[in-house]
Amino acid sequence: MKKTALILTEGFEEVEALTTVDLLRRAQIVCDTVSLEDTETVRGSHGITVQVDAALTGTDFDSYDGIILPGGPGHVRLAESGALLALLKKFYAEGKLTAAICAAPTVLAKAGLLEGKKAVCYPGMEGQLDGADAGEEPVAVDGTVITSRGVGTAIPFALALIAYLNDAVQADSLAAEIVYR
Repeated sequence: MKKTALILTEGFEEVEALTTVDLLRRAQIVCDTVSLEDTETVRGSHGITVQVDAALTGTDFDSYDGIILPGGPGHVRLAESGALLALLKKFYAEGKLTAAICAAPTVLAKAGLLEGKKAVCYPGMEGQLDGADAGEEPVAVDGTVITSRGVGTAIPFALALIAYLNDAVQADSLAAEIVYR
């Protein structure tokens, strides 16, 4: 069974985070919610508070297959975390999934993971995707890096993660099950 960590910090975008967690879990992919800070709950940008599964500090990430970053105003805090940036670099170097949606692909760029990669982000932030081949499609998949544009692309983003971690047949089946296509 594949295992992912979705990193939450104050000001995360709830739809992007919770849609991803929900769909990955429906696909039998472990998706632990992990607080950037040492807190048991994290408040999103629209006032929804989520109880997390773990904290970044003290979590052994060796058994994880990927890290996922939701966007929202909290992306600034993600980009300021040296521990998170180091973890993203480690995952990338090990050929593990690094994924981000909305404003969070800028965090992948800050970690130096987008050089020469196809990537997308929230409209207007493309200039912060240092070294990336920035596009406008809903989701960009380039090797172990998956990025997406925003709230409206949360479902295709989660389905792309499922296709990458498991297979496209399961992603298509889940899309039909949730009446997405």
